[in-house]
Amino acid sequence: MTADGRAAVFLDRDGTLTHPRHYPSRPADLVLYDDVVPFLLRLQRRGVLLIVVTNQSGIARGLFSEHEFEAAQASVDQRLAGLGVRLDGVYHCPHHLEGSVPALSVRCSCRKPEPGMLMRAAAQHGVDLRRSWMIGDAPTDVEAGHRAGCRCILVHRAQDVDAAAASGGSLVAASTAEALGHVLRMLEAEGEVVAAVRRTALAPGEAGLAPGTTEGLG
Repeated sequence: MTADGRAAVFLDRDGTLTHPRHYPSRPADLVLYDDVVPFLLRLQRRGVLLIVVTNQSGIARGLFSEHEFEAAQASVDQRLAGLGVRLDGVYHCPHHLEGSVPALSVRCSCRKPEPGMLMRAAAQHGVDLRRSWMIGDAPTDVEAGHRAGCRCILVHRAQDVDAAAASGGSLVAASTAEALGHVLRMLEAEGEVVAAVRRTALAPGEAGLAPGTTEGLG
């Protein structure tokens, strides 16, 4: 979570990375949005971490097990890997206060809009949250991102809801591909600015510094 950490894109899964389904629990339930793959590849090539953070209350409700969740998620991982995309992490919250599994029917710090999954991922992967983005299709997704200190985009496909109100001040995109495209453009622009600053700082003779001298650059 340090300032010199890596940038990450945190992605909700159901309805963001995959088509929405009601409590998806089987591999066949998880259908990728095909148009996201080119953007994921480009972000990956830039060294951006790709991390899924997903609420899975179906586990607490007894609708499917941890094993079934893991098997379904493995199918997504394999499909993405076949297209050249590697997820750097998958974090899920199995809790819900209205669950039927007592051990999981608790208040937790990981269920979005709580930022626990993002914070844990950031600590484990050395993520700079200020340089990172959260993309999701629910207000709870972007709220979790804001609480963690990320920039956020709400994927808002519905036409009958006030997207600006639902976004909580986040950017709004009509699709996950559009959101990823915006993140990519922003990171590329930021990279160009950083490179320009470094070139200026290291230019021979600038500010009385000899070539190769780093004194005073901070």
